[in-house]
Amino acid sequence: MLDEDLAALYGVETRILVRNVKRNLDRFPAHFMFQITSEEHARLKSQFGISKSGRGGRRYLSCVLKKAH
Repeated sequence: MLDEDLAALYGVETRILVRNVKRNLDRFPAHFMFQITSEEHARLKSQFGISKSGRGGRRYLSCVLKKAH
């Protein structure tokens, strides 16, 4: 699940969700969230129409939340 999807579920901005996770890493399991690579971002952009950089899109690569076991 992408960070923006989870943020939408909670009704918060993506940047707020990511910031709070990073500030409270001790409250989350190891490898709860990781940042995708540039190549993965390019594939997502082409598949889902993510905004081009410099045009109101994200400044940072998306984070992915791992499914709990």
